[in-house]
Amino acid sequence: MDYPNHITNHEKGKHLDYEDYVVIELRLKDGWKPNAIAKKELHCAANTVRNIIKKGMTSLYNGKVFRFKAKTAWKAYQENRSHSCRTYEALEKHPFLQYVERHFQEDQWSLDACVGRALEEGSFDRSEILCTKTLYN
Repeated sequence: MDYPNHITNHEKGKHLDYEDYVVIELRLKDGWKPNAIAKKELHCAANTVRNIIKKGMTSLYNGKVFRFKAKTAWKAYQENRSHSCRTYEALEKHPFLQYVERHFQEDQWSLDACVGRALEEGSFDRSEILCTKTLYN
């Protein structure tokens, strides 16, 4: 299974797609080295191909043989991408933000007083409260 007319549109700084992972798998089966795959096929850094190969190694025959599988490498890539985005803890703590907004505007409390009072009253657990620095930001 060879793709003689395979031309990648890989741009510098862009991620590889699943088809590129399959090309790596096919070329490794054909006996190509990672440097040749990177230079001749994917037009990317050789270290990128080596890292993908390392992440996509699958153990066969009770761990005695290791082979590269595009599907395994792609799953590892997607798992890493799912954890790479920024999380906003303020969105998870919406009830506390409503509490602070109400007392800040209506009762003229400071943000620090809102946090202290919420802890003192026990209306919110420590894990449900944003720190005062986050509120001021």
